Amino acid sequence: MSVTAVLHSEWIKVRSVRASLGSLLAVFAAMLAITLLVFATVDRAEVYNDGDPVFGAFYAINFAQIAAIAFGATAVSSEYAGGALRISLSAVPQRGLFYAAKTAVVAAAALCVGLTTAFATFFAGQALLGEEAIGLGEPGALRACVGAGIYLALMALFAAGLTFLLRSATAVLSLLIPFILIMSFMIGDIAGGAADYLPDHAGQHVLHQDPEGAVGPWTGLAVTALWTAAALLAGWEAVRRRDV
Repeated sequence: MSVTAVLHSEWIKVRSVRASLGSLLAVFAAMLAITLLVFATVDRAEVYNDGDPVFGAFYAINFAQIAAIAFGATAVSSEYAGGALRISLSAVPQRGLFYAAKTAVVAAAALCVGLTTAFATFFAGQALLGEEAIGLGEPGALRACVGAGIYLALMALFAAGLTFLLRSATAVLSLLIPFILIMSFMIGDIAGGAADYLPDHAGQHVLHQDPEGAVGPWTGLAVTALWTAAALLAGWEAVRRRDV
């Protein structure tokens, strides 16, 4: 099969599996809805998140990243349901091509939705702040919008790589969601600056107007990219050596 045909087939899988398509749409819906709800009801000072209006604009990123993780996990786990992977590898015997196409489609879909979500959320949230709103000309605002989209795509790929390794979306979600919601904060309280190098903390530095600590905005996103690359490499080794 040609590369184009394989990419097209993987895109059809993403659209046809309700769990993965629903999770992808939830990235946009959750972040936008929560932003509108919070910005319309809370005090303006709370929105500015201790003097950082840029990071405050992306308050709902923590909810969107859960949906992005669910998308990456379910897009891959569908291959392990009912022997679907055997069919996929029969149609595309070149495992490298299959793996590259699957991850490329997950990355492209997550990046497109992530960027759309980031810019839509930013403008919608600021529209509710009246005179206190900021624009893309605010220092760090444009960087944060672009970085948020890239960050969500990286988290989706991180989950995808782990799902190839563990062969279960349930296992990946059971590990990553508690880690992001609970363990990363506990590690930050205990180890201090070490938390800056965790995949979620590092990537979110790009959302701050003036990031504190040793990790800069793009450096933090690069750290998240390294975590993602490690997960994808582990997933590839699993597909190459173990899966049939």
